[in-house]
Amino acid sequence: MGGWLPWLLLTAPAAIPAGMTLLNLAAWARGRPGARLDGTVSVLVPARNEEATIGPCVRSILASTHPIHEVIVFNDASEDRTGAILAEIAAEDARLKVVDGSGLPPGWVGKPHACHQLARHATGDLLVYFDADTILAREGLSRIASLIADSGLVTAVPRQITVTLAEQMVLPLLHLTYTAWLPQPLVHRSRDARFLAANGQILAVRRSVYDDIGGFEAVRGEVVDDMAFCRQAKSAGHRVRFADGYHISRCRMYASGREVWEGFSKNFYEGIGESPPALVLVLGLYFFSFVLPYLVLPLSVGTPWLAAAAAGVGLNVLARLALAWRYGHTLLSVLLHPLAVLGLLAIAINSFLWSRRGEIHWAGRVYAARGERG
Repeated sequence: MGGWLPWLLLTAPAAIPAGMTLLNLAAWARGRPGARLDGTVSVLVPARNEEATIGPCVRSILASTHPIHEVIVFNDASEDRTGAILAEIAAEDARLKVVDGSGLPPGWVGKPHACHQLARHATGDLLVYFDADTILAREGLSRIASLIADSGLVTAVPRQITVTLAEQMVLPLLHLTYTAWLPQPLVHRSRDARFLAANGQILAVRRSVYDDIGGFEAVRGEVVDDMAFCRQAKSAGHRVRFADGYHISRCRMYASGREVWEGFSKNFYEGIGESPPALVLVLGLYFFSFVLPYLVLPLSVGTPWLAAAAAGVGLNVLARLALAWRYGHTLLSVLLHPLAVLGLLAIAINSFLWSRRGEIHWAGRVYAARGERG
């Protein structure tokens, strides 16, 4: 069977995300160094059992070229050396304050609660949240200052450091997901809350906006708190800017295949609104766009499907090479692209099963399904 059908099934689904990715790489805001904010800046870090990363994280913040009013870390009942490391740094720099948590109230998820407590203790005009596994670039806060000049809230994706094979395969799909389906300028320009992307590893919000939308208390039961928080801001009429944070900070999000599996399983199904139809749509889009051309290619030699399958594979490779050039992804991750996508689809199904069982695991805690969190 020839004609238009092979191109419709094998090339068109790959062409749309490839074209969108190239457009977004040209348009995605990165901020500029040297900008300064009017008013004071509070940098806030939620931390739970972060002894391996909290020291470099806090020291990188204190070394920022942008003036900082205070750095506050919420030590969320850590059972390792997180508290001791923070005490050492606080003795060296009076800008660091540590708030110790003692437990999680009913109805709250851990990170929104930590962010809520941090905001309660902060006195700055701008609240800038960084995850405890991030390393701030010296000009990172200046770039955020330039991005928030015409916005109420800025969220950004840091540079992702990958070491293990699982990290190299799955983590680059974050960038692919952010760039393949949504024109990024629409997040800022459109007031429609459906046009939204977010990453809570970097999140800066004006204090006035924070108070207006009810802060993290308004999203206290959300596992995917970054999307929920930014949706609150957009729904209230505030502009949200989603930025490319490659030059703002870097992080190693997960350090093993197990962490990759659990981390993405925690977020995936909740991130699409716990909707079975949305899950089916995502599974179909990713399979037809990123996997099917590779499966058909070796089976279509000598048939009219060969050219369409080759074009579909070529478009996938083009998009992945562009992302690899921009973000330092390994060539191995480009070559293993269809296997990585199949892994992501398995994670999506596992995320669905976790949610249905009411067993969302993260940071040593297990959360019930959304409707049972109070």
